[in-house]
Amino acid sequence: MTAAALDNTLTRRRDWLTILVVGIAHAGSHFFQLVIPSLYLPLGREFGLDFAQLGLLVSAFFVTSGLGQASSGFVVDRVGARPVLWFGLACFVLSGILLGTANGYTMLFVAAVIAGVGNAVFHPVDFSILNRRVSAPRLGHAFSAHGLTGSLGWALTPVFMITLTQLYGWRVAAFGASAVVGAVLVLTLVARKLLDGEIAEQDGAKAGAPVAPAVGPTTVAGTLAALLAKPALWGAFLFFAMSSIAFSAVQNYTIPLLGSLYALSAVAASSALSGYMVASATGILAGGFLVSTTPRTERIVAASLCLAGLMLVLLALGGVPAWLAAPAVALAGFFSGLAGPSRDMLIRRVTPRGSLGSVYGLVYSGMDVGAALGPLVFGLMLDAGWRHGPWLGAALAFAAAAGLAALIARAARSQEASSAASAAAPRPAA
Repeated sequence: MTAAALDNTLTRRRDWLTILVVGIAHAGSHFFQLVIPSLYLPLGREFGLDFAQLGLLVSAFFVTSGLGQASSGFVVDRVGARPVLWFGLACFVLSGILLGTANGYTMLFVAAVIAGVGNAVFHPVDFSILNRRVSAPRLGHAFSAHGLTGSLGWALTPVFMITLTQLYGWRVAAFGASAVVGAVLVLTLVARKLLDGEIAEQDGAKAGAPVAPAVGPTTVAGTLAALLAKPALWGAFLFFAMSSIAFSAVQNYTIPLLGSLYALSAVAASSALSGYMVASATGILAGGFLVSTTPRTERIVAASLCLAGLMLVLLALGGVPAWLAAPAVALAGFFSGLAGPSRDMLIRRVTPRGSLGSVYGLVYSGMDVGAALGPLVFGLMLDAGWRHGPWLGAALAFAAAAGLAALIARAARSQEASSAASAAAPRPAA
């Protein structure tokens, strides 16, 4: 084997191992996002809570996560991704222990806040590692695998938590969730050499991967001011907020909605929610190949999200028979997942060099804002008797996200054209 071939083989192996470890950590974060929603019914019975109070726990999780995510990106850019990742996973472990020993609503709230602190680090950490450690030819597949493993983490939670709850009680289920994330923490400690450095940065530049120019200031305040002045990043923030509002309806209320609108049992409804996550993962996998077929990735995003919204409208209005409700939920998951890799590649186009953690922290905090608002608003809808509200609201949010994707792409093209014109302009003579 020639030296060049050996180097290529080693690079490919390094890339895929990095993608695997980051993906497992991402799955752990998504797994924990659904721990409290999966325990809604037993927690409600144990502590006498209504849907609004239960939704407030999830809102507290995502408010904390959103505030922490916007700031954790700056920490990632300055101290590195590995220690921040370990801190986030340790917070999940502690939250699971507190949840399992809770004696009232206050402890549940504290557990939700600590879990939110842990969740805050993952998008800045994950995308910082992937952009810096994975070579350009495999970056699209890295984004696809990242989304895929996240969806698989979501898919595991309802079945895992409800099964343990039925067999041993909800407290054992909470401790089990803590143990799962603890195992992920051990894995990242063992594989720590794969998670730091900037091996892929020169590879990306050589391959001509589109990336925005670096921001000028290097202080936290200067970087923040420069980023907030970019309309494309505000559009990305709102895009993630709308997408997350839509997903919060599915994530938090599909189980009770399928029970009230289609008379499905708790086990069947939780299986349908897991089906949504598995279908979303399948869509993400397909989207990893679809993203390379066109530079206009916003079209893939818009079409996919509109189709996902259409399926939710049909479900909300009773447009499918009960035996097709679970497949319809899964189809909505497939279309929402299909948009994922194209979305991440679109965000990369408006990310300035040297600010990976900061940008991903800022724009993905929109996801936490949406996830904080959605459960509370939709919980109030259900308490008021508007059973169709969560799915219809999700469809509207998906449509808004589709429109925002087009605006982000327009800003990215303008930014790229301006950079190209600046590069082509003749330099003044010395």
